[in-house]
Amino acid sequence: MKAVHNFCAGPCLLPQPVYEQAAQAILNFENTGMSILSISHRSAAFIAVLEEARQLALELLKLDTKGYVALFLQGGASMEFLRIPYNLMKQKAAYINTGVWSSKAIEQAKMLGEVNLVASSEDQQFSYIPKSIQVSDPVDYVHFTSNNTIYGTQFNYIPQTDAPLVCDMSSDIYSREFAYDQIDLIYAGAQKNIGAAGVSLILVKEDILGKTQRSIPQMLDYQEHIAKDSLYHTANVFAVYTCLLNLRWLKQQGGVSAIEIVNNQKAALLYQTLDELDFVQGTAAREDRSKMNVVFTFKNERMNALFDQLCEEAQIRNIKGHRAVGGYRASLYNAVTLDSVTVLASVLNQMKALV
Repeated sequence: MKAVHNFCAGPCLLPQPVYEQAAQAILNFENTGMSILSISHRSAAFIAVLEEARQLALELLKLDTKGYVALFLQGGASMEFLRIPYNLMKQKAAYINTGVWSSKAIEQAKMLGEVNLVASSEDQQFSYIPKSIQVSDPVDYVHFTSNNTIYGTQFNYIPQTDAPLVCDMSSDIYSREFAYDQIDLIYAGAQKNIGAAGVSLILVKEDILGKTQRSIPQMLDYQEHIAKDSLYHTANVFAVYTCLLNLRWLKQQGGVSAIEIVNNQKAALLYQTLDELDFVQGTAAREDRSKMNVVFTFKNERMNALFDQLCEEAQIRNIKGHRAVGGYRASLYNAVTLDSVTVLASVLNQMKALV
């Protein structure tokens, strides 16, 4: 069977060993004779899984000795859009708007207080990352989205602020070295670079919590989840286990620094290919291009049909762009191989001879 090259933006491709180990655990979890789908979330076996996953989540970003706590919760990053202002906002927060997901986070924050929009790239259809961001007014926290899956832009710096810094890193966490310890609360939906869909990961400095004097519903209270060790209610056992397998795999590859080298190679190959073709164009400003989500369009839309046909023949899947932007999007998350990117680049070059 011909290899499939999956560039899905999420749920993302996971390493083959993770699929194999997860599949085996469905049949027989660690030789217990039981399926991972049917063990208690209160069992010693699952608590060991959860604790190792939480430890690795911190260790791989070098946050394990810096006052952070890791939580695996349900609701995805969208739940954190609301949970964050509940836990951190007293009166006012600052937000940087760089796309659909930060816009959604802003709308949720407005339910609990004032939002100070300190920077936005909406004026150019979110095709760039704002620079020289100034946060002059006193705010309870500053929020930004590190990578924008829909528009293909990515922060290459960390905004400077005296307030606690919050970052949605759903689509580029664990993909590159970054000054993670300069961010007070990191959150991410698991389905990009962490594991299977169904959980979100929160990495938070405990000392920024408990300061709003607000009565917080327990389901939304980070301190409640910390006190219950991510087991306030029934955990998504299988999704957490899949996250653990993927984090173990990442550590075996050499960690974030090692995977960044491969990710840089993949992005460089694809962007170089696009830049050398006069019939295709990227949608993001060159200096702000994402290494996780490469977004491009053909100058002549009639070429779409040819590209679609060649992708089908090459077994390239999930390459269509988001409906908000159109065109095409190749997501280059950690488990996507350089071989797959090479196949995509060859298809693009093949078009040069056919047009």
